[in-house]
Amino acid sequence: MGKPTGFKEIARKTPSERDPLTRLKDWQEFAPQLPVVELKNQGARCMDCGVPFCHTGGLIANMAAGCPVNNLIPEWNDLVYHDQWHEALDRLHKTNNFPEFTGRVCPAPCEGSCVLGINEPPVTIKNIERSIIDRGFEEGWVKPRMPKQRTGKTVAVIGSGPAGLAAADQLNQAGHEVTVYERSDRIGGLLMYGIPNMKLEKPIVERRINLLKEEGITFTTNTEIGKDISADELRDKFDAVVLATGSTVPNDFFANTPGRQLKGIHHAMEFLHANTKSLLDSNLEDGNYISAKDKDVIVIGGGDTGNDCLGTSLRHGCKSLVNFEIVPQSPDERAANNPWPQWPRVHRVDYGHKEAAAVFDYSANSNKSLQNDPREYAIQTVEFLDDGNGNLRGVKTVQLDWSRPAKSGAPFTPIEGTEKEWPADLVFLALGFRGPEQTVAQQLGVETDNRSNYQAEYGKYTTNVEGVFAAGDCRRGQSLIVWAINEGREAARECDRFLMGATQLP
Repeated sequence: MGKPTGFKEIARKTPSERDPLTRLKDWQEFAPQLPVVELKNQGARCMDCGVPFCHTGGLIANMAAGCPVNNLIPEWNDLVYHDQWHEALDRLHKTNNFPEFTGRVCPAPCEGSCVLGINEPPVTIKNIERSIIDRGFEEGWVKPRMPKQRTGKTVAVIGSGPAGLAAADQLNQAGHEVTVYERSDRIGGLLMYGIPNMKLEKPIVERRINLLKEEGITFTTNTEIGKDISADELRDKFDAVVLATGSTVPNDFFANTPGRQLKGIHHAMEFLHANTKSLLDSNLEDGNYISAKDKDVIVIGGGDTGNDCLGTSLRHGCKSLVNFEIVPQSPDERAANNPWPQWPRVHRVDYGHKEAAAVFDYSANSNKSLQNDPREYAIQTVEFLDDGNGNLRGVKTVQLDWSRPAKSGAPFTPIEGTEKEWPADLVFLALGFRGPEQTVAQQLGVETDNRSNYQAEYGKYTTNVEGVFAAGDCRRGQSLIVWAINEGREAARECDRFLMGATQLP
């Protein structure tokens, strides 16, 4: 413990975000780093608990509790306090291949399980993690790690998201020849095209990809396995295959809702992917994206993806913006049925909500408890409205009573007399994902579970096809980036064991 009384004397502090109206003029990250002296103070708040729940990495109530990659958090907090940054970086890389990603976009379940968080604001773990790795790159401490020897074994990794990259990194360090296949034109999966620039600037992703290339990993883009190369052909060519294709089939709970076919209704990833690609290709000058400029926009569904749709629409210059959530608003503090160290299910205000409030006045919205916030809670879309020419002109909704389950079995009852029409030129559906696409599994004969995910036991990652492994969202379902890295690392370990009969990978 760096300072035994640190948690008593020092208050939690996080970086001051750039002014919302200023940052809406660009696509740069909205949160800078804290000064080194402040980071040292924040590290001093860590108590080096006897049982540090921050890095336990389990599931409680089906949600992450502690760090899934088991980061050695108290160790590097102490090292930062003592100004031993290089040593802190070494500790960080022992468990996490890509802390520059998790330090920016992970929701930090470690902080939700921080012991200090029982009765005080938790340690600012996520910001310290990001600062360690950013300083490591700035100081030139992060260098290519060349494998000591090659085994002569070959592995194909399908998918270049966080699970695929973590698996590739580990397998390459074990000495195998690794080729990563990506169907998009750039490497990174959701890191590249699923997360907007203001949360994760793409030079940060490219910096790590270039490092992996220097270490010997081969990346093949614009190649869809199952289409450009058959999965069977790939299986014959390589000694092992790791499936890390992600969960990419979007949920569409409005398939039977009147007006769903109207032009102007899009899945969130259509919007986010095209926007980032156009931004990287031409700074949005090619027009190859869905523009929200001067449009009335409704985002249906909360979470990170819905919030990213808010931030992107605002940067386009939308005319109006509102966010629908079917569930009630979460409490401001933990409820009695949500005790520590569970992930705290509390009301949060993210960057997109703050930006929307800075542009539009929501003070008169129907959810008075929210004051100035773009979100409408306990609301259901019952119809998409036609302008007469097949285009979307609006959305009809009804408020929901979650205290009265319906006779049909629904956990809520629509409230009579609360129907309302909202103007809308664009609707973005941010409703999550139901599983991976099935082409690769069908060609290889890989079995799937009842949710359509590739069947492979957690901790083993072996499918029913010998030499074929599965990791990340395609195996566990839509989840956190940190779980994807965890599974990529562990699947690499089991793949290495399969290839060599034993493994030294963690």
